[in-house]
Amino acid sequence: MELVKLILESHIIQERQLKSCSWLGHCAGDPCSTYNDCDGSMICLNGKCGDVGSTVCNAPCTWIGHCCGDPCSTYDDCDGLLICINGKCSSDSSSNGSGGGTCSPSGVLQGTNTLCNTENFSTCCKSNVNYTQYTCSPSSKASAILTLNSFREGGDGGFGGACFGAFYPDTQRVVALSTGWFNRGSQCGKRITIHGNGRTTTAEVVDECDSVHGCDDEHAGQPPCRNNIVDGSQAVWEALGVSKNDPRYGQISISWND
Repeated sequence: MELVKLILESHIIQERQLKSCSWLGHCAGDPCSTYNDCDGSMICLNGKCGDVGSTVCNAPCTWIGHCCGDPCSTYDDCDGLLICINGKCSSDSSSNGSGGGTCSPSGVLQGTNTLCNTENFSTCCKSNVNYTQYTCSPSSKASAILTLNSFREGGDGGFGGACFGAFYPDTQRVVALSTGWFNRGSQCGKRITIHGNGRTTTAEVVDECDSVHGCDDEHAGQPPCRNNIVDGSQAVWEALGVSKNDPRYGQISISWND
């Protein structure tokens, strides 16, 4: 009887998900390859569309209340290697080898309390908190995360761009790439194409979103970047049609190419 009950509940949940899905073939359980392949607020996790809260994290959780499916608001609100996606802690499918290419952590950086610029939802380093470091990025660029950054002088981007040492106004479409994708400056000055929110735009690579170093003045008191970040100026967000009133403003799933 218990098994029958579980099967019925599963069918009811699936029916509800299908009814709330307006993009057939891109609903809960349907195959996907990028974060933009799924309907509504669902994202692509381990090759299938689903809600973040329903994902299963393989790693044990040691920080109660910050485990898979728990609510979060900033990068370091989640336990271990979990990250905050759409307001819930989840495993990062882009760095576990699921279609994104394996990219393992290279070490940890122990945080220190440093003067921090909190503009644009920036996360500040915390003393004695370990932050994961990466020298690599996923081989696939299909499951990237676009974050918000100000490249102007005095902005939360810290020092001048790593490419040319310059600052840029919020009205210019420029980006920083995670260390692996930045590839020792080989992307400097190139225009990349970004796909997100059903739109496409281009932006110039002018900086590195450092996935190794952080928690210092150069990095505006912020921890190392995740390994799949495209850190974009306000103009990039505007070009993708994501306004400041949108709850996703500051972090959305995208794909990009050279």
